[in-house]
Amino acid sequence: MGFGLFVPEFRTAFSMSAPAIGLISGLGFAGYLLGLLAAEAMLVRRGPRAPVVTGLLAATVGMAIVAAAPTLPVLAAGVFLAASSAGFAWTPFNDAVHRKIGDGDRPAVLARVSTGTSLGIVGAGLASLGMALTGLSWRACWAFFAAAGAVALVISRIGLRDVGKAVPAKGQGNGWRDLLNVRAIPLFAIGFIFGVTTAIYIAFAADHLVATGGVPGVPAAATPALLFIFYGLFGLTGLFTGRVKAKAGLPALLRTLLLAGALSLVLVAVTRESWAGLVVSAGLQGVYVMMTSAVLALWSERLFPSLSAMGFTATLLATAVGSVLGPALAGVASEAMGAATMFIGAAALPAIAAAALRNRHARDRPAAITA
Repeated sequence: MGFGLFVPEFRTAFSMSAPAIGLISGLGFAGYLLGLLAAEAMLVRRGPRAPVVTGLLAATVGMAIVAAAPTLPVLAAGVFLAASSAGFAWTPFNDAVHRKIGDGDRPAVLARVSTGTSLGIVGAGLASLGMALTGLSWRACWAFFAAAGAVALVISRIGLRDVGKAVPAKGQGNGWRDLLNVRAIPLFAIGFIFGVTTAIYIAFAADHLVATGGVPGVPAAATPALLFIFYGLFGLTGLFTGRVKAKAGLPALLRTLLLAGALSLVLVAVTRESWAGLVVSAGLQGVYVMMTSAVLALWSERLFPSLSAMGFTATLLATAVGSVLGPALAGVASEAMGAATMFIGAAALPAIAAAALRNRHARDRPAAITA
């Protein structure tokens, strides 16, 4: 998120091309993917506290490296390390929720875990806005982010001290093969598409809107901050995912979210110096990201109740693969065909998925697990 927010500054400071932006963004999500795998191994052996603390240490050090980066390779290394933190932290928190929170409260708490990101995005957006309006260096913003990571490390180290490692239930499977169930294919497919489209938006939307003039009445340099602030504010709707799912049903909710993601990308392509275009695009993307994140957590937890952490890790791995490939391919496409065409092409993915989704695909009944 932070990389995409500051792409205009990075482009200027390091003479970055569109393919370079895509590659570094993809590299960051590769760090996220590796963090997921490492977290799963640590979670089994040591419980959730170790991977969360490791992830926040990676975030703190990675963001400090970005703040001081003298060259593009050093910047890329910092982005890779910082982005791995989400992979380390997300699954362990969901595992802790699964084991410490009762069935009735679990959907709301899982939604809070994923939606908490929204507040971080708003905070980052406000820091970027301060930079644009006061002339503060982007390096100072990233030093602030690193300090925030250190604070989060201390809080999480204390907050998770009483959560031990899970004890596998007798008679239940506990291997990756148990996740290879036909019912999980729609879950993993939507996770992949979600990863592709959200990573493209994060990497390129702000930079494209700056290039097309920003919005009237404010400096063009403030455009990324405004985009991410509205992104985060509207993302708080993720807190209500459980209630909406209960009323509308999972298939209807997923179709709506996929179409919201598609429309958000289209609006980036067609918006020219428009407050309405920026706010609606950012708002739809925020709803799409936070609600879909919560849906993926709820869906995987329901499909694999006895393998909650592993099932969610598998879902996030599908998302991460899409997030690695999406920006890298989008950077090349943007250079060859133009950014607007690239965004329209990316929007086709969730739109096609919404049209293809059938009620029988979006089932959240438990999948059969091999004993």
